[in-house]
Amino acid sequence: LLKPDATEADIIRLCKNAIRYNFYSVCVNPYFVPLCKAVLEGYNTKVTTVIGFPLGASLKDVKVYEAKKALNYGADELDVVINIASAKSGNWRYVEEEISEIISATKKAIHKAIIETCYLSDKEKIIASEIAISSGARFIKTSTGFGIKGAEIKDVELIKRHIKDRAEIKASGGIKTLSAVQRFIKAGATRIGTSAGVDIVKDLM
Repeated sequence: LLKPDATEADIIRLCKNAIRYNFYSVCVNPYFVPLCKAVLEGYNTKVTTVIGFPLGASLKDVKVYEAKKALNYGADELDVVINIASAKSGNWRYVEEEISEIISATKKAIHKAIIETCYLSDKEKIIASEIAISSGARFIKTSTGFGIKGAEIKDVELIKRHIKDRAEIKASGGIKTLSAVQRFIKAGATRIGTSAGVDIVKDLM
């Protein structure tokens, strides 16, 4: 639940649904990490938050600080938006330095690099994925859900074909049905990010 107008009541409902339906994690903006941690205390559901969201264009030091504070407040996993502008400019060294610094500063967390596939060429998707893995990211995440397009099967297949089992893939953005989830899993995704989780799980019942 990453909408800018999400309320505390919405977040509490999100957490309770996550408990009820045994979701692996909730994913919220950093402001809500302490609230989620309190509601989920004693349960297995993890707290994921986003860093540099949704544009990836925050200053590197700000992203590092944001990641460290989020971890201090109880986040278990960090979904970090890469600097898309830097990637599109071909400044891959900066992209790598930034991801590496964030991961080094928050070693206890699990990290997912959001590469925002809708803005990258196939070659750039592969380069971004390789950099994320070499920097220590556990997951490649396709999208923020705020770009011009969300996750696409062809992108998950492309990334999986190149990274094989060196990292996992989180498909996110626009995934709203059980059939879509099944297609993304078949393509190689091991985690699904969706705001329609409850409806999807009900379709299994």
